[in-house]
Amino acid sequence: MDAADLPQDPHRPYEDVMAMLLGTLLVALGVHFYSQALLLTGSTAGMAFLVQYATGWRFGVVFFLINLPFYYLAIRRMGWSFTLRTFAAIALVSLFVELTGRWLSVDALNAVYAALMGGSLIGIGMLVLFRHRTSLGGINILALYLQDSRGWRAGYVQLGIDGLLLLIAFFMLPLDKVALSVVGALVLNLIVALNHKPGRYMGVS
Repeated sequence: MDAADLPQDPHRPYEDVMAMLLGTLLVALGVHFYSQALLLTGSTAGMAFLVQYATGWRFGVVFFLINLPFYYLAIRRMGWSFTLRTFAAIALVSLFVELTGRWLSVDALNAVYAALMGGSLIGIGMLVLFRHRTSLGGINILALYLQDSRGWRAGYVQLGIDGLLLLIAFFMLPLDKVALSVVGALVLNLIVALNHKPGRYMGVS
């Protein structure tokens, strides 16, 4: 029997809430590791990191504000349900990043460990959110919108923007930090790519 023919068991509301909390807490912890080690990742989180490193502004506030313009595109592309879930997830990540700094004190953090573990935590957190029809918004929504409206390949748009962020990082961060950020991004995307496949997980929210 094909996976698509199997009966679907929708997520219950409390399951969606638990997944939202767990996913955003994992992402926030990964972001905290990155911030402590002066690393960055892609998409709007990468933008928020660069602004934080350049200005000293708090990541949580910058991350929340950067994502605001993308909600209009999310409504048009994904609908209200997805947009509201995404808004809640971004708000929680922004809050939990600020709180994690108070909850967890790191006196010494190896940069290689921060890249590998931080990328893993963010990837697993995103995977939890994806499986409950939630995202962390931002560039991914823009890429999908441009693919629909302009015919631009979403993957290429995402890659181009992330490449631009990496280029800017070369002028702001030491070379070893940029290299480790690439390693962390590979780990993050590998976790999502290997586990978020059509037919592998049939949960519906």
